[in-house]
Amino acid sequence: MATTAPDPALEVRHHNPEGVHRNPAFSQAVSVRSSHTVVYVGGQNAVTAAGAVIGRGDVAAQLHQVFENLVLVLDSAGARLEHVVSWNVRLTVGQPLAAAFQVFRERWGNRSNPPAISLSFVAGLSHPDFLVELDAVAVVPG
Repeated sequence: MATTAPDPALEVRHHNPEGVHRNPAFSQAVSVRSSHTVVYVGGQNAVTAAGAVIGRGDVAAQLHQVFENLVLVLDSAGARLEHVVSWNVRLTVGQPLAAAFQVFRERWGNRSNPPAISLSFVAGLSHPDFLVELDAVAVVPG
């Protein structure tokens, strides 16, 4: 079986910045650098670096914390919100979609070319108090 030598022009880094909860089971983001950097951000929820859940019962409050975490994680990988090209949102069943999209509109602001988005309603998330989870892919120009 042939093996391929590692590409010296390719760098894969795992990001777990100060300010977000650290867990040995996953990385907050993984970036892949070649001629540009691709950052894969793992599911962000409404948890602080200390592990406290923010906004119990309030999807908008939770999404504000989710975006705070997302910005910290993107920054650790050299990316910004405007570099996000895709995000996937999971809302627990019964959460108001309009409240969630209002937070997205607030955080995206007047930037052009919003990311592609997928939304799923789920029965539950990894913690019973989580109402929303967001993962993202960002592409940073070389």
